[in-house]
Amino acid sequence: MGIRMDNVGIVVENLTPVVEFFTALGLELEGRAMAEGEWAGRVTGLGDQSVEVAMMRTPDGHGRVELSRFLRPDVIADNRRAPVNALGYLRVMFEVDDLDDTLGRLYELGAELVGDEVVNYQDVYRLCYIRGPEGILIGLAQSLR
Repeated sequence: MGIRMDNVGIVVENLTPVVEFFTALGLELEGRAMAEGEWAGRVTGLGDQSVEVAMMRTPDGHGRVELSRFLRPDVIADNRRAPVNALGYLRVMFEVDDLDDTLGRLYELGAELVGDEVVNYQDVYRLCYIRGPEGILIGLAQSLR
């Protein structure tokens, strides 16, 4: 049986600053499109829906993040500022070559560390969680090997 993960979805209020954030992180915009009509509502169970979608791809082509902005129906819950121990989907983790350089680019776009510092995990990784635009939680790791 073959399986591969295609993408992780994140619902946002405003696509443009979130696309800019993921671009600064190092992802590439694969495309933007509308997903609407009866077929889309049958897939999600939301009925008549209209969603603007931006697909972001990692440079190696193996991972994607699907950013969605719902125009219809209205968003009914907001979990963006949930603490890191909240139930459900929480964050996306990216491994980067240079954590300090990556953080510098993301800080310019308003990213903030969740904890007090970047931590060294057993001399294997430097790790941190950050909150980006709209409170999106991202994990960053730099291999020390």
